[in-house]
Amino acid sequence: MARVALVTGGTRGIGAGISIALKNAGFKVAANYGGNEETAHAFREATGIPVYKWDVCNFESCAAGIAKVESDLGPIDVLVNNAGITRDATLHRMSKDQWREVISTDLDSIFNMCRHVIEGMRARNYGRIISIASINGQKGQVGQTNYSAAKAGVIGFTKALAQENAAKGITVNVVCPGYINTDMMKDLRPEVLKGIIDTIPAGRLGSTDDIAGGVLYLAAEQAGFTTGATLTINGAQYIAG
Repeated sequence: MARVALVTGGTRGIGAGISIALKNAGFKVAANYGGNEETAHAFREATGIPVYKWDVCNFESCAAGIAKVESDLGPIDVLVNNAGITRDATLHRMSKDQWREVISTDLDSIFNMCRHVIEGMRARNYGRIISIASINGQKGQVGQTNYSAAKAGVIGFTKALAQENAAKGITVNVVCPGYINTDMMKDLRPEVLKGIIDTIPAGRLGSTDDIAGGVLYLAAEQAGFTTGATLTINGAQYIAG
């Protein structure tokens, strides 16, 4: 019987790539989205993957959304926490709202989602939780104290949750992408884009397939002994010790 996978922010960018890869690997996939109705509906029509709208920043909305997915598809075996935003500014210019929005979406959401699946996974003695962090949660980045703090928090959360649940057949891991060729990168000026690529030893941006491939490994039943790990996928731009 096919395992059920839920991907937050799963209808565009890296999330869409992960959703499609999981479906192609035989999972029953649900893709969460927060607000872009047109993109989400187009994704559903193109892929056949059901989409579910709720705010991952809201604890009660996560509970209701997860309950709906499980009613439609069955218990969630694989959770991919991919939803995230940026609100860049140097700290001396950063507003409280810019800080709070990023921490809420990129870190609080991890608690909201995991809290509502972890008991079921423990009861079934099986689960795969994979959170998407960032190279900038490992090394920091100018203008991203909020984002870097949130993504570093995801890594610490992952390590702790992995230890809590290792004996219950649940793995908890994190993927740290580098610069990935999504719509966000396409908006950069050519000279800025070239400057970024010049810092990547692999000589290119990553693709959504690069990230999805890492997620597929961590979601597999064969990855049962890999937990608490940080999978760095950045073309050697930053090599974590």
